[in-house]
Amino acid sequence: MPVDILAALILTTVIQSLFGVGILLFGTPLLLLLGYDFSYTLSVLLPISIAINMLQVVKHYNYINFDLYKNILLYSIPFIVLFLFIITNIKVNIGLLIGVFLIFVALKNIFPRIEQSLRTMIKYERIYLMIMGVVHGITNLGGSLLTALVHEQGHSKNITRVTIAICYATFAVFQLLTLYVIGYESGMPYTDNMLLLQISVIVFLFTEEFLYSQIDNQKYTQLFAIFLAVSGVLLILKSVSS
Repeated sequence: MPVDILAALILTTVIQSLFGVGILLFGTPLLLLLGYDFSYTLSVLLPISIAINMLQVVKHYNYINFDLYKNILLYSIPFIVLFLFIITNIKVNIGLLIGVFLIFVALKNIFPRIEQSLRTMIKYERIYLMIMGVVHGITNLGGSLLTALVHEQGHSKNITRVTIAICYATFAVFQLLTLYVIGYESGMPYTDNMLLLQISVIVFLFTEEFLYSQIDNQKYTQLFAIFLAVSGVLLILKSVSS
């Protein structure tokens, strides 16, 4: 089992355990930087991301914002599938734009004008969700736009995380099915995949018990804003350096 993949997975699993996204959002650029191709990266990370998200959904399913979830099924998923088919043949880098947007969202509690601008943007939710689907299909970074959308709605930490988790898991399921239809096989041994999955589940359980359960709603909102800002900065740096 590649040690570099294991290290990246442990780090990103802790993040996803707290915020509902992370394994794909940060794991994808990390593995690409380590020299793995896009399809291989997806085939390794997608099953693990789904598993962690489903553990979160099982625990807090009664908090899910189903109105948003239904809209994502209608307006995001078709674009994810379509553009994942396309991206197998081309390479697109829009991390800089997404990074700036995430920092913009993270600052909404400091600058009232940003809050007003975001509320105006969210009014056009269907268009936003379509764009999110395109972005995720092409770059695997749609989770950043998803977190920004849910964060703007101002829910409690359980609603925020589980809503992101079920949406993100659905993204991953359809991406995995698309890769299956294409006929792509990662080449990683089954035993390595299972070991990575088991390690990620253990990391999730520890994070859930010793970190997530100790954070109240106010601190979680603040941490989420920091998470968005850091995500934005990292995406910008990756875009500039690539």
